[in-house]
Amino acid sequence: MHQLKLFVLICICILFMISCQQKAPITIGFLDIVEDATLALARKGYSDALEQNNYGSETGKVSIIYRNAQGDMPTLLQSVDYFINRPVDIIATNATMSTISAVQRTKEIPICMMVSPEPGLAQINDSNGNHPPNLFGVFETLDYIDTSLQIIHTWMPEARRIGVIYNQAETQSRLALDKIKEAAERIDMTIIDIPVVNSAESQLVTQALINRGIDAFFAMPDNIIFASFEVIFKLCSEEKIPIFTSEAGLVARGAVAAFGADFYQWGFQAGLQTVSYLNDDRKEIPSLEEVVVRQKVYNPTQIITFGFVPDDSFVPINAE
Repeated sequence: MHQLKLFVLICICILFMISCQQKAPITIGFLDIVEDATLALARKGYSDALEQNNYGSETGKVSIIYRNAQGDMPTLLQSVDYFINRPVDIIATNATMSTISAVQRTKEIPICMMVSPEPGLAQINDSNGNHPPNLFGVFETLDYIDTSLQIIHTWMPEARRIGVIYNQAETQSRLALDKIKEAAERIDMTIIDIPVVNSAESQLVTQALINRGIDAFFAMPDNIIFASFEVIFKLCSEEKIPIFTSEAGLVARGAVAAFGADFYQWGFQAGLQTVSYLNDDRKEIPSLEEVVVRQKVYNPTQIITFGFVPDDSFVPINAE
């Protein structure tokens, strides 16, 4: 009887030691600014990168909590606060406002950004030009936008008036507008721009641009465009006005062509950064990276509709 009790006690001790050695899963709070098919590609890429490197949810190593602000700033801030108070081990931010909100509210929790501009463009660097020390992930510059506008000039040499909606509350959108205007001047185009505050205004503003006689519409890289693209596409299609953009995801949703980052690969690259951080036992925050995969893409259906002929540097993209 004494031996049996001793055996049970030893077993209990062994089980206790094993349980102590098992690590609790890493918790990642994934924050989307808005429900959008294009941004969803980045989230899918991020999750796939984790899964393909043995950090999928089924391994028990990582637990991902998703929150979507549905384009509402108070909800966005509440979501960030929820992650902070829980607390999560990493906050993954999808799109600019998610990144800005997270870095403004926590200096301790590591933040992995995607679908965001370089920190200087997002105005989150300090006075010495240094980005927040808890920030890593993948950023984009605005250098590629010139090429996107050049596509319009090449395919529509007679086009002079390009309609643009921009988000006046988003730094990246305002800076992208400045970049586009500079590029347009060099190729004898005029940018007809109207600001919006939220996606509910997109229908009226798009119609206003159409009424002003635009030859083409350029879909800017910002959250309002992502959230209201179907409305913009419907109005432009009715008037046979082609839409160009710098986002491959919008081409899948009906834009004619783009040169810019592949959103799935953008998220995947950010996911690989997170994998690197986890493999290092979270000892050191990875360095920020510029997005790697950019490409020229076209929508086959829209190409036929407008009679454009892309050269071999473009690849077709599957429409939704």
